[in-house]
Amino acid sequence: MSDEAPTPAAPTDEEVAVDHAIDRLAERFPQVPRDRIADLVHQRHLDYTGAPVRDFIPVLIEHDVKRELAAEVTPLA
Repeated sequence: MSDEAPTPAAPTDEEVAVDHAIDRLAERFPQVPRDRIADLVHQRHLDYTGAPVRDFIPVLIEHDVKRELAAEVTPLA
């Protein structure tokens, strides 16, 4: 029996793409705290739980959050 903690799984392509969406949104909306952007993105990600086709989920999430943030603040880009 090993006392070593299990190594965390490598992030999926979808998780990496979602993280990149957070980066792009934070760059476009620097006046919005990054934590708020990350929270919005993760909330939207949960909305797509169980979606059979996953390829466009990060793009849809970014679009949804960008539209929500744009309604609240003026983007700098």
